[in-house]
Amino acid sequence: MHKNSVIEINQSAHKKNIEFLKKTYGKKVILSSVVKGNAYGHGLVEFVKMAYHNGITHFSVFDVEEAKIVYDTLKNSVTIMIMGFVADDDIQWVIKNNIEFFVFERYRLAKATKMAKKLQQKAIIHLEIETGMNRTGFEIKTISKVAQYLIKEKENIHFKGLCTHYAGAESISNYYRVSKQIELFNKAETIMKSHGIQPELKHSACSAASMMYPETRMDLVRIGILQYGLWPSPEVFVTYLNAKKTKNDPLQRVISWKSEVMSVKRVKSGEFIGYGTSFMAKDHMKIATVPLGYSHGYSRSLSNQGRVLVNGQRCIVIGTVNMNMLTIDVSDIEHVKKGDVVTLIGTQKNLSISVASFSDYSNQLNYELLTRISKTIPRKITE
Repeated sequence: MHKNSVIEINQSAHKKNIEFLKKTYGKKVILSSVVKGNAYGHGLVEFVKMAYHNGITHFSVFDVEEAKIVYDTLKNSVTIMIMGFVADDDIQWVIKNNIEFFVFERYRLAKATKMAKKLQQKAIIHLEIETGMNRTGFEIKTISKVAQYLIKEKENIHFKGLCTHYAGAESISNYYRVSKQIELFNKAETIMKSHGIQPELKHSACSAASMMYPETRMDLVRIGILQYGLWPSPEVFVTYLNAKKTKNDPLQRVISWKSEVMSVKRVKSGEFIGYGTSFMAKDHMKIATVPLGYSHGYSRSLSNQGRVLVNGQRCIVIGTVNMNMLTIDVSDIEHVKKGDVVTLIGTQKNLSISVASFSDYSNQLNYELLTRISKTIPRKITE
């Protein structure tokens, strides 16, 4: 475990985000906390413990590895739903432990049925419909046959959910495409009902869709980025502000990322700093080295433009971000020394650096930046 930096996750901020989301969606809608990608970089084990403490009892993951971590952490006290990859040799563990999972092809449906018969225990499935994302899911033309199969295998298959995923709900430019997806999903449900079969739950909304298309909230919402205190896109945020006629962001960032000054030194005018010649000191400078680099998730594309906070002042990253180190300009800070806190994401005094500021400088998405933060950096829950 690295000691070069620490990720802090704020429990009270997360609780307020959840309260806001539940108020927005209504009491009857189940909120499934999406924790794929190491809980969006927040730390899977630490985050699910905190989320459970804050009242979350439903978690969505991408694969069996993540499902096992959540299961080992919280046992049978929560519902776990796998949205993506399940290897053939993991299906037994999934069914045996009542883990719910997406089924999006006949092969997986057949495998689940075979294992359920062997275990004499029903597989709990969510049938994913292909509505226009063109990634995974049953085509509309196959729904009748799938419905007949589910009726035939009702002793082995528990048809828990009917679901889909929208292609770009975070941008109004995709309005027509998403609207057509909603129509197709409703058509799939109608076909199911015509065969006298329907799921316990319908769900289709990610964070963006849940805010941009309220009709997609249905019985359950799969919420990732919003619960962490971040918006899927500026468009979604502005749409919310306009709809509510407010200027206040109801979300609070859950994550903070802090490191420390490793060394301080003086550099003369005309000297190059770091690898190559990407930065030359135009004047005499005071610089500080921070023990953190792209191997920890601080992108190399932030070279000569990233920002950090030291002693309540904003400092620019200078030179090329290294694998394990970066250099910052501290010329304007009168008193800076080894061990001083360096905030990469978070607040010092009256200044803040948000996750969004990283994407502004590096052309990365919030999602990409967060999930690239190294798993070896310790995570700590704070109040």
